[in-house]
Amino acid sequence: MRILAFGTYDVSAHPRVGALVQGLRDDGHDVVEVNRPLGLSTAQRIAMVRQPWRLPLLALRLLRCWTALAWQGARERRRSRPDAVLVGYLGHFDVHLARLLFRGTPIVLDHLVSAAGTVADRGLSSGGPKTRLMRAIDAAALRAADVVVLDTADRLGSLPDAARVKTAVCPVGATDRWFAAGAVTVDRAPRDGLRVVFVGLYTPLHGTPVIAEAIAALADDARIEFTMVGSGQDRPRAERLAAANPRVRWVDWVGGDELPDLVAGHDVSLGIVGTTAKALEVVPTKAYQGAAAATVVVTSDTPPQRAALGDTAVLVPPGDARALADALRRLADDPDSVARLRRSAYGLARERFTAGAVVRPMLDALAALRAPR
Repeated sequence: MRILAFGTYDVSAHPRVGALVQGLRDDGHDVVEVNRPLGLSTAQRIAMVRQPWRLPLLALRLLRCWTALAWQGARERRRSRPDAVLVGYLGHFDVHLARLLFRGTPIVLDHLVSAAGTVADRGLSSGGPKTRLMRAIDAAALRAADVVVLDTADRLGSLPDAARVKTAVCPVGATDRWFAAGAVTVDRAPRDGLRVVFVGLYTPLHGTPVIAEAIAALADDARIEFTMVGSGQDRPRAERLAAANPRVRWVDWVGGDELPDLVAGHDVSLGIVGTTAKALEVVPTKAYQGAAAATVVVTSDTPPQRAALGDTAVLVPPGDARALADALRRLADDPDSVARLRRSAYGLARERFTAGAVVRPMLDALAALRAPR
């Protein structure tokens, strides 16, 4: 098939789209990217929800990007009509432009997050006009798509019936760059001490204040060192809570090319331990990437994460800093178990979370659309 990856997505900030594109190519499909990143960070998008007078900036950015997308999309349509269009993550508005430009072509929407769910997770609204607006944006985007891609089956219940019947569940997965980093370190001999890394945007979903409390509880354990990568809403609070522990390195960000090697150089990668509704129904990108990088994934014990990772990960109750600290102490006590879990995580990722594996449900959904009735 000839497939257009379309929209204002930004692979450097949201690697999910990159995994889908790579998976399609690995399966032998011709994928052309028609992409103009919007250039707004998550923090800027959230600021617009908090302060609606900032919305003209979004409209202006969107107009500029859409002008370029429309021109490039029309050119690709003249060259050869695509068999499908994949609208990348955060494509709630882009899906409508795709529907306008490619009438009669199956449109796939990567609905990794809902607008309403994000607003609720960030504590920006507990109902009222903002929530109703976000739900309307979600509903319109879902109606415009022929196939809706989710990351876990647990999110199916949040969709209207009409969208649920056209859904494909594709785990987030990881790209080859992560597996290459893991291949270098997977057979590393057990070593003294425990190096722990967290990578994220410090959203409520991540539960970084809980992680910080666990770090503080481990201030007396010189064997365990932490690298905390990223910035965002909860980072100032996390830094305050973890201040008692001197063995923490705070890094604002690491580029996408360097990040896999950095993570693979650690023994443990932390997933999420938040208690929001969204935190209980997702498997974070960092869990897949951590497994692909051959680290022990320590994350919350929720149904989707248990189903995805099984006994290759160390699962702790959401929101429980003491349990997280105890789990890390146990790992520091047993370097042989760390080595075994690292190998198990990498093996599971090679089996289930490669880019080629995660796109199969989406390809099956597209094949069903194309099949004669």
